[in-house]
Amino acid sequence: MTTARAAAFLLIVAASGSAVSAQSLGDVARKEEARRKSVPATKVYTNKDLGEVKEAPAPAPATPSAATPAAPAPAASDAKDKGPVKDQAYWAGRMKGLQGQLERDQNYADAMQTRINALTTDFVNRDDPAQRSVVERDRQKSIAELARLKKSIDEGKKAIADLEEEARKAGVPPGWLR
Repeated sequence: MTTARAAAFLLIVAASGSAVSAQSLGDVARKEEARRKSVPATKVYTNKDLGEVKEAPAPAPATPSAATPAAPAPAASDAKDKGPVKDQAYWAGRMKGLQGQLERDQNYADAMQTRINALTTDFVNRDDPAQRSVVERDRQKSIAELARLKKSIDEGKKAIADLEEEARKAGVPPGWLR
């Protein structure tokens, strides 16, 4: 009885497998297109859809003194006059700019190191003193440029660290800096 069941099961699996494989890619695409047309469109919500969130007021001091008057709340127009709006695009743009500059400097430093290596090899293989002096001059210029680039890379890394610290102090979510 068990072999009869196993044979029937294999027959069913083989028949269903041939039916599935008989569909062409075009048939599958048409079915998927029809299914998507029948499904209602979904709304994707972004931060802009949620509106502006007002900041929570600062907590009152524990022991207010009678000599200090309460400071008036800043007007909405004052906030607009203070500079650019520091939203996600602002922070992401600054980080992207700093990372792009750092990447360019690193790539240029790698290329400059390759040039220095080639000039060093060329210098060693030259016999003519005049040609050697020209190669050495170019090599020294390249070494100076590499030193400048390394300093720029260090400054770029420090600028990124400073931006991350500034964002942390401003309460910016870490995802905004990616």
